[in-house]
Amino acid sequence: MTAKQDAPRLSDLMPWSVAPLRLGRSWVRAPDPATLRARWQALVDTEDAAARERLFRPSRARTLHSAVGQLPGQATPTGRLYRASGPCPEPVRILHGPFDQQWLLPDHRLIDAARPELWRVADERQLFAVEWGQVPQVPGPAVVCSALLPDGRSPAGRPGRIHPLYRRPGGQEPNLAPGLLGLLARRLDRPVSPPELLAWTTVSAHHSPDGCAVPLTADPAVWDRGVALGERQLWLATRGAYVPGAGDGLPGGHAGPGERPRMPGGRRPYVRSALPTRGMPGPLGYDPQEQALLIGGGRISPVPPGAWDFHAGGVRVLEAWFAERTGAAAAGTEAPEAGSLAALRPANWPQEWTSELLELITVLALLAELEPQRRELIRRTADGPQLTAGELRAAGIVPAPVFARRPASVLDHHEEGPEGQFALL
Repeated sequence: MTAKQDAPRLSDLMPWSVAPLRLGRSWVRAPDPATLRARWQALVDTEDAAARERLFRPSRARTLHSAVGQLPGQATPTGRLYRASGPCPEPVRILHGPFDQQWLLPDHRLIDAARPELWRVADERQLFAVEWGQVPQVPGPAVVCSALLPDGRSPAGRPGRIHPLYRRPGGQEPNLAPGLLGLLARRLDRPVSPPELLAWTTVSAHHSPDGCAVPLTADPAVWDRGVALGERQLWLATRGAYVPGAGDGLPGGHAGPGERPRMPGGRRPYVRSALPTRGMPGPLGYDPQEQALLIGGGRISPVPPGAWDFHAGGVRVLEAWFAERTGAAAAGTEAPEAGSLAALRPANWPQEWTSELLELITVLALLAELEPQRRELIRRTADGPQLTAGELRAAGIVPAPVFARRPASVLDHHEEGPEGQFALL
């Protein structure tokens, strides 16, 4: 029990973390980019100042008259919104909550707290570990990783903390406590890379009363097994965007670079009864006997129980995903007000959503299959030698120095400030 209680916290290992994005207005995020373009057009087509303000939904942080610079890496206008016109800012793909890939208008004028420090380091080399708060009596992972920029918002309303793997673009300067990798390498008698430590974190992290705990094994065999399992989880959570070993594929030949998760033949989910081509489907249900997902008159199978029962962020993932797209009120939320931009959404179910749903079912099913191996790894870690928080403190690694807990200065490009002025970083 002592080893379990003395495990370091994720905040010790990855000291720089960022609070979730705070959008301030829900209409800037949507499950499809066409909806965002329609909402933007409705806003800029409204010439009456009072009507445009009602549509915008001003807050203390953002009004139609706020002077705000561009988000890093985004070529969006910086003029005041009260006179905005022209085409919609190009929507970008983000991760909403633990598993829902959605779209966002990356316009700093529209978002109360967009966390520019995250946008500065978001690129094809970056991975984000999102630490989720514990929801009592509800299962779910303590950490979920993403290759997309995550908003860190939980469907159950319990925000997490976002830990980028790297402090600079291009996979430079790992966001790890200085000296941690060297000490781990000495204890394990092998080199340890930042992605390997992240892979280990995804399978070993668990909730604790004072934050997300990450037990660190000192057994090389357990470490190797945990890293291999964690790399599989990383590949699944990022929908194939992360492939370990610089393109060498996953252990056991599961996938190559760019390959997306797929179930083996015979177990692959298919649409057995078509979803409606007009309007939105009826309520979501599950038939455990037939292992079928019921979407109004539509039917998808096989959907294993592990995929249906998969919880994260305090909710059942498939139910939360469906509610986001049909406008069904999720727990703790209200339906959008009639006439608001948030109420502007597709009238019919897009075919792309069916494809996304099939992939999400696949990801959740394959993650659920790894759970017995993950529990066995946690047991072996607890029963074996560990690198404890006390040892990290004795080595001067914990607590991390102040500079490691702050974002790095990124000075390699200009960022446009308000009204077209360049910002000084």
